[in-house]
Amino acid sequence: MLTINHLCKRYGKFTALNDLNLHIDRGEVFGFIGPNGAGKTTTMRIVCGLLKANSGEVYVDGIDALNCSSAIKRKVGYVPDFFGVYDNLKVIEYMDFFASMYGYDKNDIRETIYGLLELVNLSDKQDSFVDGLSRGMKQRLCVARALIHDPELLILDEPASGLDPRARYELKEILRNLGDMGKTILISSHILPELGEMCTSIGIMEKGRLVTSGKVDDINDKMHGEAPIHIRTLSDMNEAVIILKEMPNISDISMNEDEIIAKINGDDEAVANLISNLISRNVKLIGFEKEQVNLETLFLDLTGNKEPKKGPDDFLSADQIMNGGDNSGEN
Repeated sequence: MLTINHLCKRYGKFTALNDLNLHIDRGEVFGFIGPNGAGKTTTMRIVCGLLKANSGEVYVDGIDALNCSSAIKRKVGYVPDFFGVYDNLKVIEYMDFFASMYGYDKNDIRETIYGLLELVNLSDKQDSFVDGLSRGMKQRLCVARALIHDPELLILDEPASGLDPRARYELKEILRNLGDMGKTILISSHILPELGEMCTSIGIMEKGRLVTSGKVDDINDKMHGEAPIHIRTLSDMNEAVIILKEMPNISDISMNEDEIIAKINGDDEAVANLISNLISRNVKLIGFEKEQVNLETLFLDLTGNKEPKKGPDDFLSADQIMNGGDNSGEN
């Protein structure tokens, strides 16, 4: 659905994107992770046609996003990190307004609008003024607005920023529903545990480059090779440890009061074989758990637990941004 090849973006001397390559399959919920200044928002704005790249290629469903911006706007729905709303409009009027921007007649699109408001749990707010909504409700309204033309790719830049726990939960449920509906979703967030629950794949960026991408478990296995497992048994734990030591893909075995902890080098099939072997050796298992990957730990391991430092050349004035980010002083 989304393919990015050798994408570069510079603001004067500051390189925001440095030879970025990324591929997202249709139907994926892809989590974009990275420290401030890593290039996530820049990438999203280029994909949406809101920002020009210096070089590279971007394809959305086979369409050249860098040279066919009008066609791309039909394919992509975008929810920015800071969004604008029209406070003097009611919710239904707000949705009608954006439907008209895509050429829809409000009478023809009303059924779709009602369905979108139901999807984001705002059906009972359709006659409320936008400025009377909570921040969480406004965020959900912006998601509904981004879906009004039925885009194939939905891009959300820090959608949970500033939301309370309840609002974040509601937004997370909406995104899960959209994923179940087959929408391709690219989402950035600093709330890493929620991304781990929601996303089918992730990409970790730092200093304008994609450090790694793929399934969370696959990335962890590639980095660390071994995943901890926790075993509880009614059998003698010392005997169970002796059996585990005979297995070639098991290491770092230890015990505490009620469980055995070891590391297994292998995929889910290796875990299944381990369970089968223990049972065949009359080990009475009452608990077996493969430790879940901690996305925050994985992120810190890959990025070195350091925020990128900015120098004087990294900060742009409003005039420089309007002029394409050139801070060299030349016109």
